[in-house]
Amino acid sequence: MSQSTHNPVVQQQRVVIPNRHGEKLVGLLHETGSSEMVILCHAFRCSKENNTMVNLAAALEKEGISAFRFDSAGNGESEGTDGNYWREADDLRAVIEHFNGASRVTSAIVGHSKGGRVVLLYASKYHDIHTVVNVCGRYDLKGGIEDFSGKDSMQRIKEDGFIDIKTKSGFIIHDVKYEYLMDCLNTNMHEACLQIDKNCRVLTVHGSADEVIPVSDALEFAKIISNHKLQIIEGADHRYISHQAELASIVSSFIKKALEEDREKSSQ
Repeated sequence: MSQSTHNPVVQQQRVVIPNRHGEKLVGLLHETGSSEMVILCHAFRCSKENNTMVNLAAALEKEGISAFRFDSAGNGESEGTDGNYWREADDLRAVIEHFNGASRVTSAIVGHSKGGRVVLLYASKYHDIHTVVNVCGRYDLKGGIEDFSGKDSMQRIKEDGFIDIKTKSGFIIHDVKYEYLMDCLNTNMHEACLQIDKNCRVLTVHGSADEVIPVSDALEFAKIISNHKLQIIEGADHRYISHQAELASIVSSFIKKALEEDREKSSQ
C-alpha cells in the first residue's frame, strides 16, 4: 500500500543493476516507502537526468509512489553501447526483475520517445506489467527516417555508415549509425502492439505540436491497442518544454488510478 499523498518521505538512492550482457545500468531510485514501483525509460541519446524523467519522478513522489529512472546502456552513467529497441526492452526486464526480487511490485512502466517504443515492446513480449505509458513514441518508423533525412537517406547512410538528422525545429542529431536506422526499419510496432495483453492498460500521451514525431502516430496506437487511452496535449512539442507540469499531472493521475483499481481487485 502506498503512503499517504500528504508529504511522503522521499529518499533518492543511486542503484546499479547488471543487464544480461554484464553491463552496469545506473539509475536513481525515488524511494517513498511504497511497495509499488514505476520504472521510467528515457528518449534516444538522453539520460535519467532529462527534464521529463526528473519531473515525472517528482510527480509520482508527490503521490507517494516510488519511481526509478535509469540510464539505458551506452547513455549517461551506464556501461555498454546504445542498443536497439529489443535489447533495451531486455534491459528494462533486468531492472524490473531486480526490484521484484527486492520484494517490490513493478506496477507501471513509462517511456518517452524511444523509451515509449521500448515500454510497448516490453509489454508485447513479457505480459507481466499491466500499466504502460507511452509518451510520444513513434509508430511509423520508416516514415520518420524519410521525413527527416530525405527519400535517399538509406542510400546515403549505406555509403557513409552514418547520417545527420535534422528535426523540423532545426535540432540536429549527429552521427546516427546505419545499424540504428536498420533497427528502426526492422521493428514492427504494429505487430508488436497486437501482442499486448487486453488486460494491460496503455496510455499514449502526445503533443499536438510535436516536431519530431507526428501526432498521427499516436492515433495509430489508439487504433490497434485494445485497452488504450489517448491524451493529446494541445501546443506541446516533443520535449514538452512548456508543458512539463501538464504531462506530469496526466501521467501520475493515470498511474495513481490504475494502482487504486489494482488494490481494489486484490482485496476482493
